[in-house]
Amino acid sequence: MRSSVSTATLPPKEPAKRTLRAIAPEKGEVAPPTIQNEHDHFFWTYTEEPHRTRRQAIIKAHPEVTKLCGPEPLTKYVVAFVVSLQVFCAYMLRDTPVLSWPFFLTAYIVGATANQNLFLAIHEISHNLAFKTGLANRVFAVFANLPIGIPYSASFRPYHLTHHKSLGVDGLDTDLPTSFEAIFLDSVLGKAFFATFQIFFYALRPMFVYQLPLTKIHLFNVLAQFAFDYALVKFAGGHALAYLIMSSFLAGSLHPCAGHFIAEHYVFEKQPGAVRDPSNKIPVPETYSYYGPLNIFTYNVGLHNEHHDFPAVPWTRLHRLNSIAHEFYDELPCHKSWIYVIWQFIWDQDVSLWSRVKRAEGGRKVGAGSGWNEEELGANEKKGPIPGVR
Repeated sequence: MRSSVSTATLPPKEPAKRTLRAIAPEKGEVAPPTIQNEHDHFFWTYTEEPHRTRRQAIIKAHPEVTKLCGPEPLTKYVVAFVVSLQVFCAYMLRDTPVLSWPFFLTAYIVGATANQNLFLAIHEISHNLAFKTGLANRVFAVFANLPIGIPYSASFRPYHLTHHKSLGVDGLDTDLPTSFEAIFLDSVLGKAFFATFQIFFYALRPMFVYQLPLTKIHLFNVLAQFAFDYALVKFAGGHALAYLIMSSFLAGSLHPCAGHFIAEHYVFEKQPGAVRDPSNKIPVPETYSYYGPLNIFTYNVGLHNEHHDFPAVPWTRLHRLNSIAHEFYDELPCHKSWIYVIWQFIWDQDVSLWSRVKRAEGGRKVGAGSGWNEEELGANEKKGPIPGVR
């Protein structure tokens, strides 16, 4: 029976001094470095991220799951509809005051949901799951980016693929909060601020961790976005663009669908003190799935364990993957509500920005070349020995 994080009853973690000790290496292993930092309360581990191991086990038990990999033709039609919807709403609100309830409610209910859908469409496209060629996926991601108002699809892909290849690796995985964030936002008010403005943290944090080289696809993304924004203002007015920008902000703020940002990798299980000692090698759940109705609007991103296990399986086949390999997923902790995730994150003293699993080493950075072609941005993963990795 699948466990739920909302019912965990293990003793709460203690804000004890964080001392990371080197683990005695086993035969053929190299001892990890000793890390000592009494102000560091992340869940440090020296174990391999769990998804590669589980992927290998699933393929061994159910080799047919590899047939689920590959582009989903439906994606381009959903994206085209949502882009059209947002342009239509922006045009209809062209004469509506920005500081009015009709404007705000439309932006929150329709716009934020639609732009969250486009965020996750770009996420899906970043894995080459809309078209067969890298060029088509890169260009289509720029199209999906248009109602978001700010160019970001070109930068998102290499950062996100690095997140997959370097899950939890300090200095590589930009999904991890920095120690600066964790220290200064370690309070109810701080967590509420983070949850309200998390879209800015996810947009700006990567640039402070490491910077990507500017490529042709970045330039194309910027020029296409600014041309669209200019045309929208020219023909529909500034309020139309304001609607799209507000929609993007609300999509990454206190919105039900925004709960997935926190739900995916923050540790919500109540962990005993022994788990915080990396020398015990007790695994900490670092990826959580959600199987509720909001997946309808978010390309099934809630099935996050399944997605990390098989990034080349598109959103329409993730439930099928779970059904085939259910014995690997049934007992994993999961969330039942993204709304409750946000509430618990803010109010639960045992959950904070420190509640992430980190690794000191491993993984690799993805992103090179012109940015146009699959071969230059990590497509070699699919040529490796393990099917389903992209």
